[in-house]
Amino acid sequence: MDIRQQQHVNERDYVLFPWSVQSKVNPINIVKGEGIYFWDDKGNRYMDFASQLVNLNIGFNHPKVIKAIKEQAEKLCYIAPSFGNEARAKLAKKIVEITPSNISKCFFTTSGADANENAIKIARFFTGKQKIIARYRSYHGATFGAISVSGDPRRFAAEPALNGIIRVLDPYCYRCPFDKEYPQCHIECAEHVREIIQFENPDSIAAMIIEPITGSNGIFIPPVEYMKRIREICDEYGILLIADEVMTGFGRTGEWFGVNLYGIEPDIMTMAKGCNSGYVPLGIVAVSSKIAEYFEDKMLYCGLTYSGHPLACAAALATIEAYEEEGIIENARAMGNLLTEYLKKIKMNHICVGDVRNAGLFGCIELVKDRKTKEPLCPWNGSSAIMDRIKEELWNEGLYLYIRWNYIFLAPPLIINQQQLEEGMKLVDEKLHMVDKLIS
Repeated sequence: MDIRQQQHVNERDYVLFPWSVQSKVNPINIVKGEGIYFWDDKGNRYMDFASQLVNLNIGFNHPKVIKAIKEQAEKLCYIAPSFGNEARAKLAKKIVEITPSNISKCFFTTSGADANENAIKIARFFTGKQKIIARYRSYHGATFGAISVSGDPRRFAAEPALNGIIRVLDPYCYRCPFDKEYPQCHIECAEHVREIIQFENPDSIAAMIIEPITGSNGIFIPPVEYMKRIREICDEYGILLIADEVMTGFGRTGEWFGVNLYGIEPDIMTMAKGCNSGYVPLGIVAVSSKIAEYFEDKMLYCGLTYSGHPLACAAALATIEAYEEEGIIENARAMGNLLTEYLKKIKMNHICVGDVRNAGLFGCIELVKDRKTKEPLCPWNGSSAIMDRIKEELWNEGLYLYIRWNYIFLAPPLIINQQQLEEGMKLVDEKLHMVDKLIS
């Protein structure tokens, strides 16, 4: 048995794989990554159109970040969070500088899920209230509290979950739950939230948690008026607004953060993924000055062994420097504009495409069996042989992307160039011609 075969045996015999029926797992061993590409142990190269899990914003093996990790490891690999460390202090200051003006302090975690978990706790501590509003088509992480506020069907297995969760309908313009059409709809999806708040007793609600743009449930991009109205409604009833920027943060939408697209200031922001592109696990809870001041003379009942880990913070500082020095966010905006044009052509040329949408390099192609009825090519929370075939054939041609239900997600690293984007979109376009024939 060679080394490659032995590793495969070890993976199957000793590793529990996430979100998987274990007997069906057959992992492909990846040995190298550079830029937007990665290679398996057979030498096959793949273009990453998913940024792995929408986290690898600066691509694989960025030299600036690797250098920062090495230098920090030689100086101080770890120190308990009760001590000060230079990397954490610098990163907190930098985060406050790049976030909206009301944000003043940061609490560090190890992932997006536990960032959301701690954001919920902080909201409850600060307000003295218990209920949390969340949307049905949402995902905030897999830990108990985070999956509880997720609408994603992955929460079903964790139920009964956290008490006090209120769910509301989504700003899903293509399939408006109120059978309206923007802009004549008067943003009923936001007024619906206000009505639910009244039904649930506003004095019992601590916060509303939302993704500025819905992520793994379909890239729903709300109208600007929706987000502004949600901010107004939260203010009206003294409810905190938590913006889950785990996917949308750090340039993914062509702006530093998703909330920048709407000109609003949340009370709490959660971040992870793009903060250091996943090079070292890190999550961030950033809070407004009024929340930070509250804890000046009250206990903050939050803590993690790896909070503010020096290696993670050093990697994040270097990543943010790369964003700024290399014009990566500007590139995401420019490539996002190109992606918009490609998507318009795709919608025009394919009968299987019901809708396309993107903000920067955060995009989605929604496939349907019939444009008039909008019947999905794959049912919600279901499976489809056609969607599986698209994914398999694109993989065999060297393109890795995320496909779920009837959605093809488009979220390449923010360093992608025009030629690479065109190459990937051409492969997607070819597969859509195949789907057109299969459904016609």
